[in-house]
Amino acid sequence: MVKTVLLDVDGTLIDSNDAHARAWVDAGDEFGYEIEFGQVRWLVGMGGERVLPQLTGLQEESAKGRKLLDRRGEIFRERYLPRLCAFDGTHELLERMRADGLTLVVATSAGEKDLKALLKQARLDDLIDESTNSDEAESSKPAPDIVVAALEKSGAAAADAVMLGDTPYDVKAARRAGVRIIGVRCGGWNDKELNGAVEIYENPADLLLKYERSLLSRQH
Repeated sequence: MVKTVLLDVDGTLIDSNDAHARAWVDAGDEFGYEIEFGQVRWLVGMGGERVLPQLTGLQEESAKGRKLLDRRGEIFRERYLPRLCAFDGTHELLERMRADGLTLVVATSAGEKDLKALLKQARLDDLIDESTNSDEAESSKPAPDIVVAALEKSGAAAADAVMLGDTPYDVKAARRAGVRIIGVRCGGWNDKELNGAVEIYENPADLLLKYERSLLSRQH
C-alpha cells in the first residue's frame, strides 16, 4: 500500500512550464544569448545547472553563469509567477490524498526560492508535509538525487512511495530511485515520452476522477 506521495510541482501541480521557458528566453536576451522558446520549453523539468550549458555553453560555477541563473529566477518571480495558478483539481487531489493518510513530499528540480514562491502563489503550501528542492541534491533530475532525498526526509521506503510527475526527467529520476511513478500529460509530454510511468492521466483533475482505480487508492 502506498504511504507517501512524492510530488513534482512545475507542470504537474502548477501550470508553470511555459513561464519558466519564457524566463529563460528573457534572461538570455539580457545576457546576449539567443534562446529559442521551443528549445528551452522541453528542457524545463531539469535543474538550471543542466539547462544552462545546453542553452549558452556556460557552466553554473562560472561568474556569468551564476549571474544568468540568478537573473532567470528574478525574472520568473517578478514577471510570470504572479499570473500562475494550480491546475484544476490540484487542491482537491492533495486534500483527498491527505484525507487518506498519505504523506505528501515535494521533490522538485526548482530552487528553494522558486519553490516557496510557487507553492504560496498556488495556495498549496499548507497542503504539503515536507519538501526537497535542487538546493538539497548534488544533481537534479533526471538524476535520482532529489527523489532519494525526498524519501529520506519522509522516512518512507521506495516500495511504499509513488511519485507524481509530468516529464521524462521525472520518470527517469523516479525509476532510478526505485520508485513507481504516475505521469500526467498537463506539462506537455505525451504517453510515449512518459514511458515507464505505471499510470498516466491527463491532469490532476483526471487523476482525482479516477482515483479509486488508481495506484493511490487504498483498494490497492
